[in-house]
Amino acid sequence: MNFNKIFVLGAGAIGSIYGALLSKRNDVTLIGNKTHVNAVNSKGLSISGDINEVFHLKADTEIREIPEKTLIILTTKAYDSANAIEGIKKLLKRDTVILILQNGLGNEEIVKRAVGDKAKILRATTAMAAEFFEPRKIRFWSGETIIEQDEAAEKIAEIFNKCMLKTSLSNDITKEVWNKLVVNCVINPLTALFHVRNCEIIADSLKSVRHEIVKECVEVGKAEKISFPEDLEEKIDKKISSYTNFSSMCQDIMKGKRTEIDFLNGKVVELGRKHHISTLVNETLVCFIKFLEEKNGISRKD
Repeated sequence: MNFNKIFVLGAGAIGSIYGALLSKRNDVTLIGNKTHVNAVNSKGLSISGDINEVFHLKADTEIREIPEKTLIILTTKAYDSANAIEGIKKLLKRDTVILILQNGLGNEEIVKRAVGDKAKILRATTAMAAEFFEPRKIRFWSGETIIEQDEAAEKIAEIFNKCMLKTSLSNDITKEVWNKLVVNCVINPLTALFHVRNCEIIADSLKSVRHEIVKECVEVGKAEKISFPEDLEEKIDKKISSYTNFSSMCQDIMKGKRTEIDFLNGKVVELGRKHHISTLVNETLVCFIKFLEEKNGISRKD
């Protein structure tokens, strides 16, 4: 299956990177907020870091038409998934493929409920990192994309790999999602609380907190029939020590935006209650992040 069109729905930091790299060989349109879209259309998308280049690609504030054989890469915040899909539901076609490329747990169920049988849905994870503090300017750290095994996914992986987006397929995408979730549950809230880069939370003073977060996540994950590697706490510490970016949640708090805490540590707490497993540290972090959101004027009464 070849794709005639690619939309990146939710052109924030990560979405903008995918759109930029894919635009070299494909017809791509970024869908994002007006300020970013106008800046990209007028001056191009400037990417620095692991690549340094200005990309001139199309950007818009909404999807107005979906041609046959379209790939939609969903990179909105997880809590915006339903609204994003509702806005394009009438335009979807049976050969439309929606690739969910977001943080957290629960996104897939939300998208599937919103889409129904109107399009094909695939789940993916990314180890890519990006910072977005100014319209049209993104800093980028490369990382692998993993997509659930599927015939359409094979074509997507081929397209991605040709565009400098290292991609592989997995027969157990749920396990991949959980492995990333555990890392995010450590990195995101701690960096957001202290306004520091990811590698800075590897301080010895935070070791017991980091490891307790992981232990709670693993216990809940095992109750959900997920298997994890041995010595996961130490492996995650080693991984985080090389990450020099600000996490997405830290960026959200810095910019006064709502976070994805409900789809990360909040989901662990929710599933912990389901299985009667204590998740005290994760629950505490959820409370701390929601307090910061309240201080930023974010309402949770929706």
